[in-house]
Amino acid sequence: MNVSKLCITLNEVTLVDIEFEIKESLALVGQSGSGKSLTLKALLGMLDEKMKCELKYSCDFRLIVGKTLSFVPQNPFTALSPLTKITKQFQVPRTKQLELLKFVGLESNLLDRFPPELSGGQLQRVVIAMALENEPKLLMLDEPTTALDHKTKKIILDLLLRLQKELGFKILFVTHDIASAEILCEDICVIKDGRVVERGKLDSLLKNPKDNYTKTLIESNFSNREFKK
Repeated sequence: MNVSKLCITLNEVTLVDIEFEIKESLALVGQSGSGKSLTLKALLGMLDEKMKCELKYSCDFRLIVGKTLSFVPQNPFTALSPLTKITKQFQVPRTKQLELLKFVGLESNLLDRFPPELSGGQLQRVVIAMALENEPKLLMLDEPTTALDHKTKKIILDLLLRLQKELGFKILFVTHDIASAEILCEDICVIKDGRVVERGKLDSLLKNPKDNYTKTLIESNFSNREFKK
């Protein structure tokens, strides 16, 4: 999927003006305030009505939330209703729910439990299962492991990687965590103040970042990494 232009303005001030391509898996990386969240909201159709958005893209499918596009939010603890059983929060029949739980490595008895009865890792797997209900072609991830401990984070990232290989969806991973992006993504697009400062293959960029902003982001994730001068 190639976004040839994404421009977001508020009161004639340009907040985001970028372009990027999702071949298989792309990490959209930047610090807080870089424009990551606005980009995500624009693709999901969730921008504030005061903002103007120009979005042009070319791909083999239309971006339709709930059909070709699914979303995994940042915090699994707030993504679900705590007073509703898991089974009631799916939009598909129970037989399909059981199939989806098996995909993400969960037991069927979790369907009849309430979200507060589950661990953070279990909740995030449930949210991922729900995101796969309509067999999306693009899965958008908004810092999906921020609320998890290091061990559980690795488990969830490995799960997403396996699911992508099995089900064939593309991934847009919006994050400030390059260490996690390195596990999940092939390509990277670094943004600052709503502009692209660097892009390319993630492995190559980690070895030879050209922009000082990118170097700072990498250093904050890998304190012992050596950089080429």
